[in-house]
Amino acid sequence: MVDGEQHATYPLAPANGYSRSHEPESDSDDSRELRQKKRMKYLLYFVAFVIFQTGVIVVFTLTIMKVRTPKFRVQSATFDNFNVGTPTNPAFDLSMNARVSIKNANFGTFKYQNTTMNFFYRGNPVGQAAIPKSSVGWRSNKKINVAVKLSSANLPTPNSQLGTDLSIRLLPLTSQAELKGKVALTFIFKKKKATQMNCSMEVAVASQQLANIVCE
Repeated sequence: MVDGEQHATYPLAPANGYSRSHEPESDSDDSRELRQKKRMKYLLYFVAFVIFQTGVIVVFTLTIMKVRTPKFRVQSATFDNFNVGTPTNPAFDLSMNARVSIKNANFGTFKYQNTTMNFFYRGNPVGQAAIPKSSVGWRSNKKINVAVKLSSANLPTPNSQLGTDLSIRLLPLTSQAELKGKVALTFIFKKKKATQMNCSMEVAVASQQLANIVCE
């Protein structure tokens, strides 16, 4: 053998006589495609979850968190003292127990302040009553009794209209009041609300009853 002689080296052929297989590359492509499908599936789940949560928030905001104005109305009344005059000598002196309702349709308690309820005969004040502060539970209707003295003593005289009303045995009355308070939907979220009472009614002299009650 001559020094410095170079020998060419060649790669050994596979023992089975075939070239290298490309199976590892194929497996890698399949794995990559599988991971991509999983990512797409998770993305779809996430989008569906976000849409669902958005719908829940919208429904919650439009229903539970929506603050409605409570309703404040006269429902009925009874009389303890019932004195009326005649068409020629018109007058009245009545002790009335009015049944008042405060309806709260909110998903939170309505806490209201003191207020005064005023009664009028054809625009002239004939009586008033105090309503103390209290509260109405969520989605409930609170009924309270209000004692009020109705008198014609401060009406202008002579009063021919009162004589006419007594001749037909009907005394038209109206009641007005404003109830201010707050609706507490949560421990943090509270909103001020005020409700107005504006009712018309008639005192039926013959039956000594309150009739034809209409509230706006």
